[in-house]
Amino acid sequence: MRVKRGLASHRRHKKYLNAAKGFRGGRSRLYRTAREAVERSLQNSFAGRKARKRDFRALWILRINAGARLYGLSYSRFVHGLKLANVALDRKVLADLAVHNKEDFAKLVEMAKAALQ
Repeated sequence: MRVKRGLASHRRHKKYLNAAKGFRGGRSRLYRTAREAVERSLQNSFAGRKARKRDFRALWILRINAGARLYGLSYSRFVHGLKLANVALDRKVLADLAVHNKEDFAKLVEMAKAALQ
């Protein structure tokens, strides 16, 4: 008896075509093009998850630097001063303070300045 694999391959194709929903043109309709597009998009999303961490760190540093310079300190001197003052806040929290709680951030800058003296 011969093995009929129509159902298996149909399911396999359907998996890729469902994943390619929303893609334009043949990329959402033709199996081979859809598979190539889906596999490439999965690679890009993997890389994007790594890049997101770099992008956010850069954004936080930018915000901290802008906040610190309002009070006469550069980013590097500010972070060094916090380390000397034994303040263990990460960049995410510092950036949030610099944007939303300027008076609390100003106190941190003063602590960093005092530790640098």
